[in-house]
Amino acid sequence: MGRVIAVANQKGGVGKTTTAINLSAALAEKNKKVLLIDIDPQGNATSGVGIEKNQIETTVYELILGEADIQDCIEYTEFENLHLIPSNVDLAAAEIELIGIGEKEFIIKKEVDKIRNKYDFILIDCPPSLNLLTINAMTTADTVLVPIQCEYYALEGLSQLIHTINLVRERLNPYLDIEGIVFTMFDARTNLSLQVVENVRANVKQKVYSTIIPRNVRLAEAPSHGFPITIYDSKSAGAESYRALADEVINRKEN
Repeated sequence: MGRVIAVANQKGGVGKTTTAINLSAALAEKNKKVLLIDIDPQGNATSGVGIEKNQIETTVYELILGEADIQDCIEYTEFENLHLIPSNVDLAAAEIELIGIGEKEFIIKKEVDKIRNKYDFILIDCPPSLNLLTINAMTTADTVLVPIQCEYYALEGLSQLIHTINLVRERLNPYLDIEGIVFTMFDARTNLSLQVVENVRANVKQKVYSTIIPRNVRLAEAPSHGFPITIYDSKSAGAESYRALADEVINRKEN
């Protein structure tokens, strides 16, 4: 049975999609069968693994509306062991179209349950907001992985996200847990990055991953070429960091 991890933070620009893409690719590189589900209407995770988001006919939008089965939505990327359920701007209308639909918080869960045993890991890239799409991800997921940028306002919004996770656990998914917090865009040259890491570790009771993702030019370039960092620049600091994070995630599962 595959482990389902929602990658979520309602704050934009924290490396959420970068983490979803590159953690998926690093897990796939370690011979894990991985499905990446893009539920962000921006579709950046889709284009980030080399799929042309505006030329896809069956996306997560059609899946949510019941117009396509989950098997029809799965795209085979050019990277071994990594599959994708794509997204594009059509998804922005999903919440309006679901008004009045029963059990709309569980639509993605019901579909993912059909194929869950085919994968070792299923990662869901959430939109940068706490909306119905994010709630769907949390009812589907076993755990939520939270990327946090190493900046002054790092903790802003984290308490709200944790409150949402607790609400979902109480009312919709009693098994939901926090996978952990991962620091992104770390700049070792600044005192601020070091202070943010120390501050979060001191103030947050949840698990914080040992791996810290550095601010890395190659990491920023990779998505525009449609490659995960492990392929785009396999020996870069960013690639090695996501491999280390993948090891931590695998070890958590095994433990």
